[in-house]
Parts: sequence; structure tokens; C-alpha cells
Amino acid sequence: MNAIVCHAAKDLRVEAQDESALPAPGQLRVRVARGGICGSDLHYYQHGGFGTVRLREPMVLGHEISAVIDAVGDADSPFKVGQAIAVSPSRPCGGCRFCHLGQPNHCLNMRFYGSAMPFPHIQGAFRQSLMIDASQAHILADGLSLGEGAMAEPLSVGLHAIARAGGVFGKKVLITGCGPIGNLLIGSLRAAGAAEIIAADLSDSALACATRMGASSTHNLATNPQALQGYTAQKGYFDVMFEVSGSAKALHDGLQCVAPRGVVVTVGLGGDVALPLNLIVGKELDLRGTFRFHPEFAQAVDLLNRRVIDVRPVISHSVPFGEAVRAFELAADKSQAMKVLLDFGVADR
Repeated sequence: MNAIVCHAAKDLRVEAQDESALPAPGQLRVRVARGGICGSDLHYYQHGGFGTVRLREPMVLGHEISAVIDAVGDADSPFKVGQAIAVSPSRPCGGCRFCHLGQPNHCLNMRFYGSAMPFPHIQGAFRQSLMIDASQAHILADGLSLGEGAMAEPLSVGLHAIARAGGVFGKKVLITGCGPIGNLLIGSLRAAGAAEIIAADLSDSALACATRMGASSTHNLATNPQALQGYTAQKGYFDVMFEVSGSAKALHDGLQCVAPRGVVVTVGLGGDVALPLNLIVGKELDLRGTFRFHPEFAQAVDLLNRRVIDVRPVISHSVPFGEAVRAFELAADKSQAMKVLLDFGVADR
């Protein structure tokens, strides 16, 4: 069994590891089918970590996966060998104070695949064989590709961000940053009934994807840096803003465009930034963070299964997992790639 292991910055290896044993009751053994390369995976590959989080031991990367069930631990399990599933990487403990408060994404003992936050690190899911808890498995509908199934995790991030906004139905929304998360968020906003979705980015190809995902109109801030200026009149135009790029300038400029008592949700990670507090106070803006997800994963799979949201425009490339370095270099090249999937060799249905 092979896995994709990051040893340090720019040191990514496909290595043999022990095959998973037979599952115990409450467990499933799965063959990983497709895996999406996330921004956090790229940070580990390019920099050996992000912020204060550093790799301190070799770690299997990956947390966006679909799979096919290979073995079932319970004779009376509703799951069957051969079923295609999306696998939630979120495994809260259920016993800490945040789990009891209904905030499992803030679990003090979270086991989230491919995370160097704790030590020993939580090993990731970019491996041919994986043992999971049955609670992590969500069945994919017939006709939904394994690649689409792997998109349930990043789609969940956008759904949780919408939940943090407190509702978007009938509202005018600004999205800054149209990478995979931003574009999946646009599809989610369209499904949630947003009245108008304006997308801003620095890339024409990213904005073309935003249009396919349901943006009402788009603005390239590289070619037209003043494009959002028209939305600042009369104290601002938008009811809700999602800042997905992690850019301090995008956040600052976007705040100028949000109407009084609007909600600003920061999705992208960009480090410490200076905030225009007079503006936030004067317009009574709500500034909210959003972190991961948990219950939204089941909702994401349901939306995919019913094709309420079509994620296929976001998938730009599929690369054999044995060519992991090429796949990661491609994923880092935003001029070429949107979402790069790793193909672990399991045939689609």
C-alpha cells in the first residue's frame, strides 16, 4: 500500500506503508479513489507548514477524498462492500466542552486528517487503503463520479461559511477570491437563494469558473483595480461579504462596499491584518470568522447527490497519485489549475 508523505518543504514522496488490517466493529476499510489537493496540503509541500504550524515528523497529506468500501466491520452494518462513499475527515471526540456546546469543529481533541497542529501529527488520507469510522462514510448516489464525491469536503467549508453568515436568501453578496473554495461557495450561495452574487479576483480563468458556478457578474481587480469603487456609494451596497483570498487589501476594500449592519465572513487565511475600526464601528458591521465544518459534510453530500450544486466546473485536472510531485506543482500554478484531483487507480462507476 502506497501513501503520499511530506517529509519537509519540497520533499514529497510516494512511499510504501503497511496495509490496513481488517476493520473492527464500527469501522470500514476503504480503497481511496480520488483526493483533492487543498491549500493546506500545498502549504505543507511548499513551506513545511503554515503560520506557526510546522511539520515535526513525516506526515501523510490529504483530507478531501472519495473511496470505495473494501471491508465492513459489522455483519449488520448498513454499508456494503463496493459502495462508493465520500469520507468526512472531521473526527471530533464528542466529549470535550466544545463538542457538548454543539461546536464540534472546535473540538479540543479533533483528529482531522493531514494536520500537523498536534504532535504526533494526525496522518492524512492520501493513501491507497484507509481505515475509517463508519460515521465518516456518506454514500454517493449512482451517477455521481468519484471525482465529484471528493469535492464534498471543500463544499462543506463553504456551507459552514454560509451558516456563519446567518442566512443569505434574497441578499446581495460579494465574494473576494475565486479559488476552489470561493467558487464552491458561489455555487452554494446560488443554491441558498442569494439574490445577487458579485465575484472579484485577479484571474480571468478563476472568474470564468465563477460565472459557470453562478456568479451574477465578475470583476478582475488586476486589470481594473477600481472595479469595486462603484459599490461604495451611499455607505455600501452588499448585505454580506465573504473574503476568501486571505488578502488584507481585499478585506479592506471589501469593507468599503458593505452596507450598514452587513455581515463580513473571513474565510481565507492571510495572517494578521490592520482593520479600519472606525469604518466597522461607524457602519455597525459584523466581522465573523469561519473554521472548518462538521455537520455540513452530510449536507454537502446530499446536495451533490441531488445535483443541486454541480461542482464539475471547479475540477480542472486529474493526475495519477504516483505523480504526486507533478500534481502538487500543477495545483500551485493558479494560471493553469483550479482543483487538482489525485487518482488512486479505483475505476469510476
